[in-house]
Amino acid sequence: MENHVTQISRDDLEDLREAFNKIDIDNSGFVSDFELQELFREASFSMPGYRVREIMETFIAGDTNKDEKISFEEFVSIYQELKSKEFSETFRKTITRRDGIRSFGGTSGNSSEGTQHSYSDEEKVAFVNWINKTLAKDPDCQHLLPMNPDNESLFASVRDGILLCKMINLSQPDTIDERVINTKKLTTFKMTENLVLALNSASAIGCMVVSIDAHDLMAGKPHLVLGLFWQIIKVGLFADIEISRNEGLIALLNDKESLDQLMSLSPEELLLRWVNHHLRNAGTSTISNFSDDIKDSRAYFHLLNQIAIEGEHDYKMSVKINMSGLNERDLDRRAELMLKQAARLDCRQFVSPHDVTSGNSKLNLAFVANLFNMHPSLQTVNGNYDLEKAQIEPETKEEKTFRNWMNSLGVSPYVNHLLCDLCDGLVIMQLYEKVNVPVNWKKVNSPPYSVLGAKMKKLENCNYAVELGRDVAHFSLVGIGGVNLNEGNRMHTLALVWQLMRRYTVLVLSDLGDGERVGDQIILGWVNSTLGQKRKDSQISSFKDKLISTSLPVINLIDVIAPGNVKWDMVRKGEKGWMKDDDKLNNAKYAISLARKIGARVYALPDDLVEVNPKMVLTLFASLMGHGLKKVNR
Repeated sequence: MENHVTQISRDDLEDLREAFNKIDIDNSGFVSDFELQELFREASFSMPGYRVREIMETFIAGDTNKDEKISFEEFVSIYQELKSKEFSETFRKTITRRDGIRSFGGTSGNSSEGTQHSYSDEEKVAFVNWINKTLAKDPDCQHLLPMNPDNESLFASVRDGILLCKMINLSQPDTIDERVINTKKLTTFKMTENLVLALNSASAIGCMVVSIDAHDLMAGKPHLVLGLFWQIIKVGLFADIEISRNEGLIALLNDKESLDQLMSLSPEELLLRWVNHHLRNAGTSTISNFSDDIKDSRAYFHLLNQIAIEGEHDYKMSVKINMSGLNERDLDRRAELMLKQAARLDCRQFVSPHDVTSGNSKLNLAFVANLFNMHPSLQTVNGNYDLEKAQIEPETKEEKTFRNWMNSLGVSPYVNHLLCDLCDGLVIMQLYEKVNVPVNWKKVNSPPYSVLGAKMKKLENCNYAVELGRDVAHFSLVGIGGVNLNEGNRMHTLALVWQLMRRYTVLVLSDLGDGERVGDQIILGWVNSTLGQKRKDSQISSFKDKLISTSLPVINLIDVIAPGNVKWDMVRKGEKGWMKDDDKLNNAKYAISLARKIGARVYALPDDLVEVNPKMVLTLFASLMGHGLKKVNR
């Protein structure tokens, strides 16, 4: 049979070039093997990781250059071959037009082929109603709110970036210093600045934004807008569903279960257990999911009644749930009666009666999370536990930063608890690929694991992770073994994760793609020489220099590489080199948001500057260096 090769139209070729340039952030003309999956996703040709690895192995075998890098021409050749093969149909997005689903694609037959996307009307309505409620009093959003849930206004609302920035701060307060948001005389340039600020800030709180840019949002692409809003809203809804932030969750301990086991549960699992805790107290059947098991509204009626009963001692709660709706035979009408009771608790958000009866798991999860946040009703802690002896260790700021960094890269599964979620080595393997360390996936054990062999399989993965770090990445891992990662040893796990993050941060600075070639002194030298060009008086001796606590070196550096962005009336200078702690924090918040606004991907927190955390200070300056050099080389 003749192997027919699909010809690529001029429009498609331009689309592929645009996708390639988005991934080739250092403008080298090449992408690395670990970026290939991201490149396929950007080209609207997503496929699972194992298929990408197979493609890369075939490519390397026939690569005459043996450089394991892919040029644009080589990518087009791979893309053509994939489009020509029958199996490529497997990966095309087939859209089923059904009630509540909208689909859209390009304007021509060629450009829309294989690139259709869909979005859910139900999600759009839910998000619009949530945004209307939560930002109703925000003065900077009055030109947008209230939005009409029945039209496309949500997709247009993100164009100036203000709404996105506000939603990020709603989910994670103080992520963005709102003095940095452009709110007046909004030219296209100023709106783009806001969108860049929003995307970099979303990344800093753990949202995956690698396939989205400011142009996509300005164009209001529905599937991207809804996907980003869901990530942002979910971060806020799940923020307090964690034992170190809500000790009442200890009441959910099962018999013979350790606290560590409970703490390792994801927010979704904790929410399910919370619902079942109240259902057992009500003497009714439990549920195992937020889709099929809630369609008849029975679980919700009993949950609402139980949290109302347990909250009766609270002066805010004087609601008696009307349970007569359980007698209604029509499920849609029963769901409406249930939601009317939820409204009396000010919790009628995210779901319509149809969302309940159709079992929309995403929106029902959001509905339950909001219920928990408003009325957890977990006053009685398990009597077998003494809270002080339990020694619940809250997540440190450093751990949260590392976790958000990982999630922003799209690792799977999502990392909820840094130490226990890395104990099987799988997330670490994905991070190695992100920093250009090749992983032989044939040596990696993937779930599901057998009950008897699970621990050994996970330990083998962790041993391989340490081997890669020591022998291939040349990390300093003295005294660290696979067993330390497998057992969730805090010090040893963080030591490896830090070196992964450092390598990721400086990777873009090296033309050769080897992050280890850029040492601390090179970054420090660039900072001081750049400041010296404009005679700035805030040069630093090291990344531990106490002057960094004022954030003036960072703000001055931004002023040099992105002139006109610093509003000096916002900056506290101090007197005779001395500055109040409040002024230091004020400057740090301003500096971090400014860095993100000019386009630097920054994960450091304001506290990292005030406390002069040398690790995170290094990543901040490295990100600014990458941005500065990128501008120079354009």
